[in-house]
Amino acid sequence: MPPRPVASPPRRITRSSLARFRYGDANGSSSKENSTPPPATDIEDVIPSATATRKRKRTTVLEPSSTSSPRRTIKTEEMETKVTAPSAASRRQRKPARKTVDADTGEAKVSAPSDWEEMYDTVKAMRAPGGVAANAAVDTMGCERLAEDTASPRDRRFQTLVALMLSSQTKDTTNAAAMRRLQTELPPHAPGAPAGLNLKNVLAADPELINKLIWAVGFHNNKTKYLKQAAAILRDEWAGDIPDTYEGLVALPGVGPKMAHLCLSAAWGRTEGIGVDVHVHRITNLWGWHATRDPEGTRAALQGWLPRDRWREVNWLLVGFGQTVCLPVGRRCGDCELGLRGLCRAAERKKVLEGRRRRESVKVEKVEEDDGAVVKVEEEREEEEVVEKDVVVNEKVESLEMDLGPSNLVEVKSKPGLEQREASTGKRRRSKKT
Repeated sequence: MPPRPVASPPRRITRSSLARFRYGDANGSSSKENSTPPPATDIEDVIPSATATRKRKRTTVLEPSSTSSPRRTIKTEEMETKVTAPSAASRRQRKPARKTVDADTGEAKVSAPSDWEEMYDTVKAMRAPGGVAANAAVDTMGCERLAEDTASPRDRRFQTLVALMLSSQTKDTTNAAAMRRLQTELPPHAPGAPAGLNLKNVLAADPELINKLIWAVGFHNNKTKYLKQAAAILRDEWAGDIPDTYEGLVALPGVGPKMAHLCLSAAWGRTEGIGVDVHVHRITNLWGWHATRDPEGTRAALQGWLPRDRWREVNWLLVGFGQTVCLPVGRRCGDCELGLRGLCRAAERKKVLEGRRRRESVKVEKVEEDDGAVVKVEEEREEEEVVEKDVVVNEKVESLEMDLGPSNLVEVKSKPGLEQREASTGKRRRSKKT
C-alpha cells in the first residue's frame, strides 16, 4: 500500500496575504502600483460640529380597560432636538468707557461703553409705571419733592437745601419724616409769624430743639451744627436766599458736590453736573461702565461721555433702580430685564436661570369684562413629562386592537417606579403564602 501523502501544514496568514483586501485596491491585486493609500483625515473632520442632535424618547403605555388581561403594549416615540452651540462671534462683547484719539483731528475723547443706550432704555422701562422698578422711595420722598407747595419760592429753595443736607447717610423715608417734623413743629421766630421750616425760624430755634426734631437721621448732631452755620451764612452773604452757583453751594458747611449739583437742578432748574450718590456709583461700576473708587470719580467718568440731556435724569433713574431691584444686599437679578437679556455682567447666573424658567412657566391672558375693564389672568403651563430611557417593545399595537378593539384601549402615561412597585407587590404576596 503506498504511503499516504503527508498533509502540508496550514499556510500562515501573513500581512502580505491580506494586502489584497487593502482599502483602495480596486482590482484585488496586491501590487503596490495598483494600490491607493487611504485618504488623509482632514482637521475639519476631527473637530465636532457646532450643531449636535440629541434624541429624546417619549414612552406611552396602552392598557386594556379590563384588568383580567395581563398583556400590555408599550409604544415608544423618538424626538430629535438640535442643540446649536453659540459661536464666538455671537457672544456679546462688553467694553467700558475708554479714551480714544480722533484720527482726523487728533483730539482726545471718551468713547461710551458698549450697549449703554440699550441698558439705559431698559432701566427706564423698568422704572416706568407698572414696571418692576416702579414706585421707589425716591419717586415720592426724594429731596426735590419734600419742599412744601404752599411755601414761597425762596422758602421752597431753602427747604430743598435742608432736605439735601439731611439726606446724607439716611434713607429717603427717614429723611422725609424728619423734614415733616421741621415743617410742622418748628416754632415761629416772633409772635404772629408763620411757623415751620424757613430761614428765620432756623436762626431763632434752639439747637437742642432742632437736634430733637431730626434725631432719626444719620449724624444728626453734626447736621444740627451745619444747619445753624449755613443759615447764618445765607443771612449774611446771600441776602436770605440760597446760592445759585456750584461754588457758592459747596462753600456751605455740610454741602458736598452731589448735594450742590442736585440743589442747582431742583431749586434753580440748572443742570451743570451729575449728582452721584452711592447707588449711582455702585450700579455703574457693577455694569462695567468704568472702574472708579469714589462717587467723585464716577461723576467725572460719567460726565466724560454721557449726553448732557440725561445728566439730571440719571440720578433719579439709578437711585430708584437701586432701591427696588439692584439692591445693595439681595439683588433681584431674576426679575431684572438686564440680567434676563444678558446685558448685565454682574448678574447672578442662578437667579437669572430661575427667573427665565419662572417667566416661561407663566402664561398671561387678558380677559376683557363687560364694563370694558381688562383683567390679566396668569396660568401656569404644565410641563410635558418626558421619560429618557430605552424601552423594548415586544408586542404591536395593532394586535392588541384586533383582540380588544380600539374603544377598549386606554392611553396611560408610564410612571417611573412602576416596575419596582409591581415587583414589591409580588414579594409581599409570596411572603403571605409562606
